[in-house]
Amino acid sequence: MITPSGMLAGKIAFVTGAGSGIGRATARAFSREGAKVLAADLNGAEETAAMIAQAGGEAYAVAVDVTDQSAVDAAIDALVARWGRLDVAFNNAGINIENKRDHWDRLDLFDKTMDVNVRGVMICMIAQLRHMVPQGAGSIINTASTAAFSGIAGPGYVASKHAVMGLTRAAALRYAEQGIRVNALCPGATFGGMMSKRHDPESLKTKARAHPMNRIAEPEEMAEGVVFLASDRASYMTGHPLVIDGGFLAE
Repeated sequence: MITPSGMLAGKIAFVTGAGSGIGRATARAFSREGAKVLAADLNGAEETAAMIAQAGGEAYAVAVDVTDQSAVDAAIDALVARWGRLDVAFNNAGINIENKRDHWDRLDLFDKTMDVNVRGVMICMIAQLRHMVPQGAGSIINTASTAAFSGIAGPGYVASKHAVMGLTRAAALRYAEQGIRVNALCPGATFGGMMSKRHDPESLKTKARAHPMNRIAEPEEMAEGVVFLASDRASYMTGHPLVIDGGFLAE
């Protein structure tokens, strides 16, 4: 059990993919550290907001498709109307619908993956920057992956996570002088969300053995990295890929 330290006291946060896995864990961690949270997802966000409320935090939920620009704009505009500003954004929503053994002619899977994982992040950043730039401050964290540094996944997923890192670095450079920091979380294998849906118990064991620490991470372990990037403790960090992978990329 981590003792709250108020790292995000008074902050207003927006989290996509908040209905499960890393997104849910991060929304709860943001609240634990003092932030008010808008939990956004197509499914599960209401339950996340209820968990936060039960723990004494302040949150509400909205169903948002990150590929729908008008829906994203409306959600973030409503957040600012409700709480006055946007300090932290965690663009975590993503999909992994390919199998790395699939033939590369599956452009339908590639297009869908790029639409959610890359265009969705871009749409969210556009809406977030519209509020952060005038206030001269903000922290954006995008979920990339260890696949942003390797080719061990389907083509769309690998390409999308390389692209997320590119968007992160480009935004970091463009908006550094406006007081906005943009970083990326690069998780290794993590329980919850996509991992639970795509792997049976035996394949999970194989996945764990691929990591030097010989286990799969808990989503709460990723959330702590996001809290740090969101906080003033990371005040001189921007354009950075924070890899939390149990040593996977060290091999």
